[in-house]
Amino acid sequence: MDELSAYHENVDDTAALPPAPGAEQYVALALANTTIALPGGQFTDLLGTPAAATDWLAERGLAPVDAGLQELCAGLVRSLREQVRILLASRSCSDPAPQSALNAVNEALSKAPTAELLRWDPARGLYRTASHPITQIVEHALATLAANAADLLTGPDAERIAACGSPPCTRFFLRNGRRQWCSVRCGDRARAARAYARRSQPAGSAQR
Repeated sequence: MDELSAYHENVDDTAALPPAPGAEQYVALALANTTIALPGGQFTDLLGTPAAATDWLAERGLAPVDAGLQELCAGLVRSLREQVRILLASRSCSDPAPQSALNAVNEALSKAPTAELLRWDPARGLYRTASHPITQIVEHALATLAANAADLLTGPDAERIAACGSPPCTRFFLRNGRRQWCSVRCGDRARAARAYARRSQPAGSAQR
């Protein structure tokens, strides 16, 4: 095992990555980062199973903990994730937004109203609650995620959207200053790769 491979093994087998900058502020950014590529061809999908998707949504208040999503519904969430990733990538590069991705997000936006309606109950008095039945949990989750993505892509933080510059990481984050990486770990890996490349150059090649 060479030095760089040893570094990858020691670093990338550690605990899960911390949330990327901005992911705790924007749930759509957290959604985009639920697919994680690691060195050595490793891949993690935090929405890879219906149970995992249920847990992820429940942790963010987008579904009851006992929602029990089926594969069809989990697949809808993963599909929206891919379209959000496409829009984040295009925005980070200042490229035109693909119409197919815009259509997918707009469709999710229109699936269900996100506003909670005002209700009256003799015991509770006035209160607000979602208007959807339990069968529309996923539709409301998708609408909420799509609305958050639209807010991020059109709001004051849109200029800060960036893709992590430490391959093979594919996470997005909100850049602060000149930061190029989504985590300290990715920054350390990129610096180690550059140092390894310099040491691997044939003698005298740097002067050519």
